[in-house]
Amino acid sequence: MPPATISEKALSRNMLDVLIRAGLLAIMVIFCFRIFSPFMSLMLWSVILAITLYPLQRSLQSKLGRSNGFTATLIVLIAIGVLIATVCLLGQSLVDSVEGAMTMVKTGSFQIPLPPETIAHWPLVGKLLHSVWMQAVTDLPDLIQKYLPEIKHFTLSLLSELAGAGMGFLMFIVALMIAGILMAFGESGGRSAVQIVSRICGPAKGPKITSLCTTTIRAVALGVIGIAFIQMLLVGAGFVVMGVPGAGLLALVLLLLGIMQLPATLVTVPVIIYVFASEGASTVSVVFAIYVFIAGLVDNVLKPMLLGRGVDVPMPVVLVGALGGMISGGIIGLFIGPVLLAVSYQLFWQWVKDQPRDNVLDDLGQA
Repeated sequence: MPPATISEKALSRNMLDVLIRAGLLAIMVIFCFRIFSPFMSLMLWSVILAITLYPLQRSLQSKLGRSNGFTATLIVLIAIGVLIATVCLLGQSLVDSVEGAMTMVKTGSFQIPLPPETIAHWPLVGKLLHSVWMQAVTDLPDLIQKYLPEIKHFTLSLLSELAGAGMGFLMFIVALMIAGILMAFGESGGRSAVQIVSRICGPAKGPKITSLCTTTIRAVALGVIGIAFIQMLLVGAGFVVMGVPGAGLLALVLLLLGIMQLPATLVTVPVIIYVFASEGASTVSVVFAIYVFIAGLVDNVLKPMLLGRGVDVPMPVVLVGALGGMISGGIIGLFIGPVLLAVSYQLFWQWVKDQPRDNVLDDLGQA
């Protein structure tokens, strides 16, 4: 048999072996993904929480002098306690608001103030809003009957969202527990992450990319959720002091708007209008309006200061990644988006800077 024929058969056999191994590997990866996919969101949240809370765990460990497991468990218990207390307070505020509204309707003491005449001069929606408000003042039952299908649809949608929020809260509690386990083994987990990334991107880039991912996640947690929480506290305190109905629920809405990167004026402006309509243009209402409006804009000052802090990429890259990730992937995309965009940004500029110098000089000489 000619040598060429033997070589071709050996090459075909090797190619067939490679294809069989690649096919078996692909099948194994697909099956592993299908098994792990129901827990994907839970594990992502756990990793994000562990990365965000790990510096606090290290600081607390150095002050208390206790083990990693003790400090991680302490942080998780405190966080769960704060979350449960917050949810209970918001739920109690919502129940009190509903009971108060039902009592006012039953006793007939519920009165809607007359709309200011200036509303009728608002562009586009002024006349419609003024007429609907006047109908609510003069004939509220007929107005409710008129918009009953819309009210029913809105109520069902709201109940569905509340049920989804309840399941999300339970999943967040479980993710927080898993994050505590990850923080207890934080040092070995960090070394494993560096080894995995170094195996994919090379030993020179692995530690840098791993550090970039962790700092980006912490920057987003501080610059988005932290700012939204601060804004909720500032504006919510004004609502409570002024005695705005459903202040706790409105504060929760403000927190969600801040996380979704929507302006707080969607809540603060209607509340200011309500206060002026019910209390009049007194000194207290004017001070309240100024304070709430300014507090609702505090994110515009804090975001440039905190969002890109400690991250070796420009702040607009992190902001665009957070917004794009939020739109495409929800709350979890708020963290994944900036991480992927920051890593891609670093890899792209490293690829640009790593081009051979001789080729660059030749191109310049030809030009």
